[in-house]
Amino acid sequence: MQEELRDKLTEIEKRLRQLSIYLDIPVKQDKIRQLETIMSNPGFWQDQQTSKKVLRELKSLKSIVELWSGYNKKISEMKELLELIKDEEELLRNMSDELNKLSVNIAELEFQTLLSGEFDHNDAILSINSGAGGTESCDWASMLLRMYTRWAEKHGYEVKEMDILAGEEAGIKNVTISIKGACAYGYLKAESGVHRLVRISPFDANKRRHTSFASVDVIAQIQDDVNILIRPEEIRVDTYRASGKGGQHVNMTDSAVRVTHIETGIVVQCQNERSQYQNKEVCMNVLKAKLYELRRREQEAKVSKEYAQKQKIEWGSQIRSYVMHPYNMVKDHRTEYETGNVQAVMDGDIDDFIHAYLKMKTLEKAKNG
Repeated sequence: MQEELRDKLTEIEKRLRQLSIYLDIPVKQDKIRQLETIMSNPGFWQDQQTSKKVLRELKSLKSIVELWSGYNKKISEMKELLELIKDEEELLRNMSDELNKLSVNIAELEFQTLLSGEFDHNDAILSINSGAGGTESCDWASMLLRMYTRWAEKHGYEVKEMDILAGEEAGIKNVTISIKGACAYGYLKAESGVHRLVRISPFDANKRRHTSFASVDVIAQIQDDVNILIRPEEIRVDTYRASGKGGQHVNMTDSAVRVTHIETGIVVQCQNERSQYQNKEVCMNVLKAKLYELRRREQEAKVSKEYAQKQKIEWGSQIRSYVMHPYNMVKDHRTEYETGNVQAVMDGDIDDFIHAYLKMKTLEKAKNG
């Protein structure tokens, strides 16, 4: 067993060396030192916009370098320990378990090499809208909300509800949530599109099979230093009484806010903060992110027809199907990746779908130069 563990350690060490090249670890280490030198300069904190940008870049670089360094140190320690424990079976089994965990952690770090977009390391704003189909689609939208919430919790991300509209009988018509954590947008951007559910309806007394649709939209939470200027005359601000949970204060005051960008027709709502001012602030941040995303897609449209295709999201152009009857299967129609464990997917196990999509997009990018 000791020889087997030695081979496994050698293989993991090789993967980590390759990962150092892919992640440009020496370059990142030099950049960290440069940024720390900049931070030590007198007057650094006087320019808040620049200091925020430097801090954000430093945090992003350190999150990768420190993980890599920690795994590298762990391998060195385990190599030394392996020579000491020799034939002690229980200790060898414990080391085998630790090696398996380390291999999984390194695989996750390897996967981060696919996240090279401008905002891939940012937080995400995720919206779900039920499609045609009344109660069925509203229930499906609530199931998707649970799925993404479970996924986020498993990754240690913070989920916060920003706005929600309940269905008339069950489920939700639409919901917007923020998901905060490392690379939240980079991962969840794979989920944008139409999701289709096929099942025996729990709302149908005749137990017939129904097909439901819901659309998912994911945008990056952008930072204050992104140049998006919104003038007061470009928006309309409406207030209304919050309808969600929150007790007397929320239900008896017009604290909820709806902001409409007049030129584009983009509408953003928030009702879950304590005051009208806070709700408006959240709305403006989301609107800024949506306008930035719109600008980015319009720029892409100049060199690609992809944007025009995205704008024609119709029921039937689903990116993924979730079939619960007459068989069990979840299939992504972009990557052809599929699984028969529907329940695990609905419990938030969607990483394999995300990984398959990002690998596909990385290959496409490399192929197109």
